[in-house]
Amino acid sequence: MAGFVRPLAAVLLLAVPGLATASAYSQLVVFGDSLNDSGQFPDPGGPLLGVLPTGGYRFTNRTGPHYRADNSEYFAEVASQRLARRLGLQALPSTPLLPQVLTGNPDGTNYAVGGYLTDEVRASITDENGSRVDAGGILSRSRDGYLVDRPRVDPNALFYVNGGGNDIVQGQVVDTASAGRTAAELVAGVAALQRAGARYIIVADLPDVGATPFALAQGRRADWSQASALFNAALDSQLAALGGNLIRLNLNGMFAEVRANPAAFGFDPGVALSDVCFDGADDECREDPTWGLSGATPDPQRLLFNDGLHPTSALQQISADYTYALLAAPGEISLLPEMGRAALRAHLRLLDRELQAGLGRWQAPGNWRISVQGGYRWPEYDGHDGSAAGDGRGQNLAITTSRRLTRDWLAGVSLGLADDRLELDEQGSDYEMQAALLTAFTRYQLPLLFLDLRASLGYLDYHDLERSFALGSARRTEQGDSEGWLWGGGGRLGMNLFGSEPLRAGPFLGADYQRVEVEAWRERDSSATALAYDRQIRESLLLSAGLYFDLDLGRSTRVFGEVARERERKDEAQEVRMALISRPDNRFVLPGYAPPGGQTRLSLGLSQAFGGGLSLSASYYYLGNEDSVQGVNLGLAWTL
Repeated sequence: MAGFVRPLAAVLLLAVPGLATASAYSQLVVFGDSLNDSGQFPDPGGPLLGVLPTGGYRFTNRTGPHYRADNSEYFAEVASQRLARRLGLQALPSTPLLPQVLTGNPDGTNYAVGGYLTDEVRASITDENGSRVDAGGILSRSRDGYLVDRPRVDPNALFYVNGGGNDIVQGQVVDTASAGRTAAELVAGVAALQRAGARYIIVADLPDVGATPFALAQGRRADWSQASALFNAALDSQLAALGGNLIRLNLNGMFAEVRANPAAFGFDPGVALSDVCFDGADDECREDPTWGLSGATPDPQRLLFNDGLHPTSALQQISADYTYALLAAPGEISLLPEMGRAALRAHLRLLDRELQAGLGRWQAPGNWRISVQGGYRWPEYDGHDGSAAGDGRGQNLAITTSRRLTRDWLAGVSLGLADDRLELDEQGSDYEMQAALLTAFTRYQLPLLFLDLRASLGYLDYHDLERSFALGSARRTEQGDSEGWLWGGGGRLGMNLFGSEPLRAGPFLGADYQRVEVEAWRERDSSATALAYDRQIRESLLLSAGLYFDLDLGRSTRVFGEVARERERKDEAQEVRMALISRPDNRFVLPGYAPPGGQTRLSLGLSQAFGGGLSLSASYYYLGNEDSVQGVNLGLAWTL
């Protein structure tokens, strides 16, 4: 915002942190005003060889500890840069006045410029020479609008659009009609991006301009608050009419929560935070006597505003964290179906171990075999392709009973229970699930051939779902509960190349189809960060090929195992449809977990037979590639 104050911008030298993680998005492209300007204007604080400035001027406070205006302490990052860093992307200025020869930074994908009105924001998207930076007519530069160079955009790019604050401050929004015209410029830019193929567009609402120190100083607090509300209402209605996959933020609601409880976010609750600022050099606001630049203990982290209109770096961080939490949620929530599928796969592993234990050692025709098996496993998600990273732990218990129908046929059922927990690394989110599973199976077995067929059903109880994230120095946890169902079917065909004791071994082929559904649910709170999720459906078609072996070490002891390669035919990234509870009319879809396309699994076990038809087995297994799981199983069986 704000072209009525000194040209504000960003320091190019700080622009790009290292790429930390793979993102679900290919790049971040930003259009807007000073709230997201990452460094278009030159910082007059420090010269290069006493002649030219070396950095950009951003719309927030300088870094400390002294906050000197001499380029020894650059301006802190604005929200768009902080968001880009969290996503592992870049947010360099697109049209910086300082060329690459001085800064080392090329033109970037941040087209936001301090002072832009909404028509200028739109022009930076659509017009020739539409991206302009002008520092008092002495230094100026222009660049074609983003879509002039790229009539078709990368569908995996993430776009961010904001604006409207300067229009209010400059008197462009005074009633419903003018609010509609101002909002229409932003919406026109959004529509152009949609026509060019953009799939993921964030549109920020406007925080209350009346709740700023500059509004107080100008005596316009009520007028600008009303204008902000009119602009947001017009923007909401026009975006709703436009449709498409738009992620509409509720920054106004988020900042209202900060003002209502400043201590929770590290701000001084004893200060009228909407009335004072950190740097009052331009007489746009009253500088706080304690935390202000000239105060007893200067500290912008304790204040909301750096100057009369622009946030401190602390509030910039909250804005970035708020947006990132929204984008990161699908990477976490799309793991809920994976938890159900993992429980079913662990249940089927127990069944496979039971069937392998009986290979060539069936009970007599008409007799029964009962087994009790338990397993413990440690899944790990590595966070590839923007998915959430974390560790889990799961427990499975299965009671299996089978009856030999004829010489060649065996049939039975397995009842299983599972208890799973997933803890994610970055923010400490915690998700829990319990499952009840039922599988009916049959085996056809000849001396040199066997065929397994099975069908499964399951109920999933998701409880204590806790999505945690940072909001500046604060942390927030949104909670909820859900439930789900699963079903699946599959089989395995194998050969025994040896035919008799002491060794049975050979190749096998397997195929399994599984479908997991997690019902729609919502987080319990009504805050600006709480989300509601539509039903999720995860389908899996898993093909496998491998080798197994079963070797007698004596009359009652044997070792068994297998190694296989799995191929997931439905490995596209999952998508989550959701909405902010505070904006229930705006539902959007974002990418989530991308299952690995191929994994290798192996297992090794030992079985010991006792008298009276009793046997005890223990095994270890590993499944891994990008994500992995390790587990151990114990089983006790009794042949009647």
